[in-house]
Amino acid sequence: MKNRLAFIALLAISSFACSSNNENAHTTATTFVSPPPRQVLRAETRPAQQVAAKPDDPKLNVDPKKPLLIFNLPTGKTIREGEEVVIDFSLANARLKGDGGEYRVRYIVDDDEMKWIDRWEQIVLTGWVPGKHTIRLELIGPDGWPYRNGDYNVVTRELMVIK
Repeated sequence: MKNRLAFIALLAISSFACSSNNENAHTTATTFVSPPPRQVLRAETRPAQQVAAKPDDPKLNVDPKKPLLIFNLPTGKTIREGEEVVIDFSLANARLKGDGGEYRVRYIVDDDEMKWIDRWEQIVLTGWVPGKHTIRLELIGPDGWPYRNGDYNVVTRELMVIK
């Protein structure tokens, strides 16, 4: 009997605690915020002129006899929305898989899914949304890992897209 009486008292107290004289006591306000625009890049290829890579910065360490990748895109470049960005590179002492070699080039845009280049050709990217973006280009060796040559072969470039 004591347990029943305690249960009824607890139920009465909780019912009283949930009631309120204020009509808006349990109202939730929601606000719709549209998501940021999703960037969907379109990539197309076009033939590239095969120019042997040469170290472009005397302050960086490099062994000119080992495979060498140079990313021919200046960092800090600014483009307008709707313009294209060309991934163009120079390569020395290595051949890509599609050209009969053992190496590959990997590129990653804004920490998105990685893409592969197996032939020496330019990749043209369109569909950029305004904002700051990064492109990472890596020379991948026969073992499937980035092939380092001093301070080269793994390069990140930043670009700004404006309206």
